[in-house]
Formats: sequence, structure tokens, C-alpha cells
Amino acid sequence: MTDSSAGLLLAVCLGPGGIPKAVVPEAEVTEEGLVGDGHHSLLHGGRDRAVCLFSAEDQACLAQEGVPCAQPGSFGENVLTEGLDFRSIRPGDHIALGAEVRLEVHDVRSPCDTLKSLDPRFPDLLQGRTGFTCRVLSGGRIAAGMTACKVEPPTS
Repeated sequence: MTDSSAGLLLAVCLGPGGIPKAVVPEAEVTEEGLVGDGHHSLLHGGRDRAVCLFSAEDQACLAQEGVPCAQPGSFGENVLTEGLDFRSIRPGDHIALGAEVRLEVHDVRSPCDTLKSLDPRFPDLLQGRTGFTCRVLSGGRIAAGMTACKVEPPTS
């Protein structure tokens, strides 16, 4: 996709906590995050970090650098996208997943030491390509194949 504001949801991932997360066909998104997704650390999850987004483009770059990350969910992301220009996304931006789910980017994801199990060069290797943590503005179901678009926040 060439539109910098539009992309594709490639994978939905859940896990009991930690990494990797497993790919699932679909998931229900609530303001607490994806139903069935768990977190082992107080630094993860919560309403401001309910959903973790990661880009397939950054995953591919890391794979070229020798990081074992061939599968979606390798970095603990909930949503893996393709074509959504992560370089243009900033905290406060809104992301639409399909027709129902709306997210607000809370922050750039901070790479944690858990990722050292993938590669001892982490978390430093992830600088500038860690993805985003998001709060859920409106929930619903998400599945691979849906659109993932940066959208304008509603005007009040």
C-alpha cells in the first residue's frame, strides 16, 4: 500500500504474558485491551497501554539484521500491520482497525529487557522501531485482513 495513512492488519496476537504471543484468527478489543491477553509486569498493559502495535516493515528490517523474529507476535505485539507509516505516527494520533475499533496512540513503546531473550543486542537494537502503545477509544472485533488507518480525531 502506498498511502502513508492506510495499511493492513496482518496479524492479531495474544499471550498469557511475556513473549512471544500467539497468532489468533480474531480478538475482541475492550478498553482494557485484547480479551485473553495477559501481562506479567506492571509496566505493561493498563488503559494507556492496552494495545501494542508493531510494523511488519520494522520486523523485516530486524530480521535482515539477524534477529530471530520470523513470526508475528515475536516482539509481544498485539497487532502487526503492513503499510501503515509508523514514521508519521505520534502520540495523540488516532488509528482505526477495521470499521469499529479506534485507538489513540499513547506513547512510543519502550523496549524492555524481556526482549533480550530474542537477541542480546536488545533493547538497544529496537531504538526507533519499537512500535506504539495505545489506549482504546472504541472496542470491537479485529481480525487479520482488516484495514489499519491513521484517522483524524473527531471534532468536538
